[in-house]
Amino acid sequence: MRHAVLFLAAGALTAQSPERPFLTSELIFPLDALHNHASSVVELPNGDLFAAWYRGSGERSADDVVIQGARLRRGRKSWEPRYTLADTPGFPDCNAALFLDSRRRLWLLWPVIVANEWHTALTKFLISSDYDRDPPRWERGDSLLFIPNRFAEKVKEAADPATAWGKRVIEQAADKYFSRMGWMPRARPVELPSGRILAPLYSDGYSFSLIAITDDGGLTWRASEPLVGAGSIQPTIARRRDGTLVAYMRDNGPPPKRVHMSTSKDDGVTWSPVVDTELPNPGAGLEVLALRDGSWALIYNDTEKGRHSLAVALSDDEGRSWKWKRHLELDPRGAGAGSFHYPSLFQARDGALHATYSYFLNHLPAGQPRKSIKHAHFSVGWVKGGSQ
Repeated sequence: MRHAVLFLAAGALTAQSPERPFLTSELIFPLDALHNHASSVVELPNGDLFAAWYRGSGERSADDVVIQGARLRRGRKSWEPRYTLADTPGFPDCNAALFLDSRRRLWLLWPVIVANEWHTALTKFLISSDYDRDPPRWERGDSLLFIPNRFAEKVKEAADPATAWGKRVIEQAADKYFSRMGWMPRARPVELPSGRILAPLYSDGYSFSLIAITDDGGLTWRASEPLVGAGSIQPTIARRRDGTLVAYMRDNGPPPKRVHMSTSKDDGVTWSPVVDTELPNPGAGLEVLALRDGSWALIYNDTEKGRHSLAVALSDDEGRSWKWKRHLELDPRGAGAGSFHYPSLFQARDGALHATYSYFLNHLPAGQPRKSIKHAHFSVGWVKGGSQ
């Protein structure tokens, strides 16, 4: 099934350069009756696109949930049939995050939910250098284990013990088990110029975030200090020219519903206090991307309530302001009609942007096929042609 939309500037320009406005989109597979959610997408060295997501009869409480994958071969218009990419039999496998490192190794990270609650998550990862086949041949797999850095101390500094949430997380932060379990990926990892890889993680148990750090390609891991905020989860990271890292986070906390932000000046080890930005967020995932020309792109639900509006914004000052915005999806019926959310975003070698996201038609009757993962291919010029 292919749902394609194409917008071109006057003159029907055919070359799809970053500044020439175009958008195409299609479903990776036909609408499904089961739950398909939390995708990630990368471009492989041969030009193929590779996507992953989870599918099953539910989320953390459904033991049939597996990670699926699919490939769009270079020059083709249709995605190849999906297949199971990872499965821990008897346990839910959730949020997939794909990443291609500087050694051209493909990574898949995802959490296994050990006891059907998010706070019992154990994140696993697979690494492949042989991924021109389906499925990839995984040469290494492991669990992502670490001891959080100054965890109890930083939680006590940042959380208000006068609130029920603050009292609970301060108590749990002192417990070795609760501080080391339950950390999950959502957005893709980021590799720094030094070769350090940062894996953004979050905990629904604590309702805040931290960053897993490896300086040896995934052989060993340590953790940053926590990014403590009331509901600051699912971090996504971009690096400024001066080396400052900026983490944006979903708002799972109290009003006002805004994208949360924190910064690091020491390559992800310590982070500034979490603050609200001016960007609305309904409690939904987002992803930021530093583009090769120095501008930044952000894909997010630009509402305080509902996931019916999915936008891409551009910044020419490294996230200090967002001057352009255009909608990939906008359901005029408002919250509860369609849900277009949990996006993944990357820039291809030709400069074009690609996104995948959960595509739910909520207005269809339960039990009918109504969920898929959608892929959108568009240009920076298309985003700049939009309006706020």
